[in-house]
Amino acid sequence: MDSPVILELAVNGATPRERNPHVPRSPAEIADVACAGIEAGAAIVHNHNDEPMFTSDGVHAVEPYLQAWAPVLERFPDALLYPTMAAGARGIPVQRRWAHVEELARRGLGGLSLVDPGSVNVGLTADGHTPAAAAAGPYQNSIDDTEYMFARSAELGAGPSISIFEPGFLRTALTLLRHGRVPPGAIVKLYFADDLQFGLPPTQAALDAYLELLEPSGLPWSVAVLGGDVVGCGLAERAIRRGGHVRVGLEDYAGPSTPSNAQLLDGALRLLDQLGRVPATPAQARATLGVTVP
Repeated sequence: MDSPVILELAVNGATPRERNPHVPRSPAEIADVACAGIEAGAAIVHNHNDEPMFTSDGVHAVEPYLQAWAPVLERFPDALLYPTMAAGARGIPVQRRWAHVEELARRGLGGLSLVDPGSVNVGLTADGHTPAAAAAGPYQNSIDDTEYMFARSAELGAGPSISIFEPGFLRTALTLLRHGRVPPGAIVKLYFADDLQFGLPPTQAALDAYLELLEPSGLPWSVAVLGGDVVGCGLAERAIRRGGHVRVGLEDYAGPSTPSNAQLLDGALRLLDQLGRVPATPAQARATLGVTVP
């Protein structure tokens, strides 16, 4: 395979500065890191803002995304950007939890939406502890919620970034795809977990299991390791050799050092060079996914 590899940079997530002083938190910092990442070779950028990931009302504001994305899209109008959505907001209608995603898509910004097609317990770590900041209960998205996110993505012309935390998430998405309810532009994000105790570990057998489910669909896919190092553990190389794409960044990284987003992206770029591959430009990534520029 010699097609360009789509690199995603997940710049912050819930990672606090106490863990890594390089993590960008303000809209201006996020914009600077995003622009530098796209300049270096990232085609997709994902960010959170300073709302807690686990909120009681499930609402995230759209304004910080607008502030962070405006400088990026001014320089790179075809960049692919997408936000997060709140976890732990049980009982909150998806229309509220997903409202900021919808508004960004309605304005034609970023090209991608976010669809989390299932429910999962999050927060438990390998040492048996659950951080105080984690949700007391599961992150929930019903089938109806999933159908809503896909349908609105289709209506708004946004390609869904489909988060796969557990194998059941993928089976749900693929079933809806077979019945014509997943819109064009989709990319499947296979999230493996290392220290975090959900989903599958970043092993060859786990990747094979996901790809057995996924490959008949023809959907593009990428890998990430939440609470680990996708390049260092070897999963990125295995994925690239199988035709996949890769996500890196300070949202996901956990290890003994405190790298910057630029250093993590550089590690992925060096791996591509070793494998004789090149990173996709935003325009090439849009062509691969079938996402048009507004």
